[in-house]
Amino acid sequence: MITLAKNTRPQKTAAKQEASRGALAVAAPGELQVSAPLMAGCIVALILIGFVAMSSASIEFAAYQYGNPFFHITRYGFHLAVALVGALLVYKVPMNVWERCSPLLLFAAFILLMMVLIPGVGREVNGSRRWLSLGVLTLQASELAKVCVILYLAGYLVRRQQELRASWAGFVKPMVVLFLITLLLMLEPDFGATVVTVGTAFGMLFLAGVKLGQFLLVILSSVMALVLLIATSPYRLQRWLAFSDPWADEFKFGSGYQLTQSLIAFGRGEWFGVGLGNSIQKLFFLPESHTDFVFAIYAEEFGAVGSLILLALFACLIMQILKLGRLAEQMLKPFHAYVAYGIALMISGQVFINIGVNTGMLPTKGLTLPFLSYGGSSLIVCCALMAMAFRIYSELHQGAATVSKKSNGGAKS
Repeated sequence: MITLAKNTRPQKTAAKQEASRGALAVAAPGELQVSAPLMAGCIVALILIGFVAMSSASIEFAAYQYGNPFFHITRYGFHLAVALVGALLVYKVPMNVWERCSPLLLFAAFILLMMVLIPGVGREVNGSRRWLSLGVLTLQASELAKVCVILYLAGYLVRRQQELRASWAGFVKPMVVLFLITLLLMLEPDFGATVVTVGTAFGMLFLAGVKLGQFLLVILSSVMALVLLIATSPYRLQRWLAFSDPWADEFKFGSGYQLTQSLIAFGRGEWFGVGLGNSIQKLFFLPESHTDFVFAIYAEEFGAVGSLILLALFACLIMQILKLGRLAEQMLKPFHAYVAYGIALMISGQVFINIGVNTGMLPTKGLTLPFLSYGGSSLIVCCALMAMAFRIYSELHQGAATVSKKSNGGAKS
């Protein structure tokens, strides 16, 4: 556990920076704590719950579609093995390497997003071209692109922080990059990934100290663009109208069908659920029950109490990562801080949107629930992001230990 006093602030001069680092070693305990065991416990619990929930939700569909009720379970196990190996590799990479390579990673993200649009290269499913087939593994380019945007933006905010706060030019440059990424995502189309990517980027810019007027102007422009996208796309407009009244006769067996069946699942779950494996809605009543709507099946089987426990695990994990970002900021590690903030914003955004869609708070859109929804790319990326968070923790812990030793040595002398 790393502990740092809340009143420690990054200083401008080198002398004040050393004083701030020295204060780390003698900080009063309990004021700002990041617990690696708590983070690890939340992650392990979410992976285990995700495996159980996805397995239960997918058995009937897998038996009908593939003739093997354990098809998705074995695939999830394979994806988890790949994710753990990838997470270990990510953990071994120092954060300064990610910072140096962030422009190259952004370029790689552009290449991947363009490749999926090429006929014969990108794999099309349900009218969307989002996937690249790599033999036994299918890669969703937008999942990797979201991570690359976080790393690039974190590096940019470190390099151009003064320009970002002082001039429009510093603010417009990342907006151009974000616009191009958004354009490629919408050509797939992947509206859910677009919202998460843009929301994460805006949150990171806000935390970096962008002027409030600039921030509000971009938010207003984004809302107007969102309204335009809905108004000019018949299927998005249909989804919005169905969201406003899914029980209407013209929607409940059409574009509002998924939402009504999802709400029925929540209603059947009541307080304590119908029990593991006893869901009725997963028996072909609720489409995509093992992917986008796995939370509805989970709520049906484990009830409101189980759902609140799951939300508490997500909230605890996100809070620890936000604390990690704040700790990195106080220890004068801005890149570490922005990456941690970006990870927390991305995970929380996906959780909010997915659960919002499942509960009828938001219009229906395809977006996975981290660690729970079936999807190899999502699981691999989530595990890689958690490994990166632990790498940040490790480097901060090493830095704190080094400062503590120097401080103790200076005191003895």
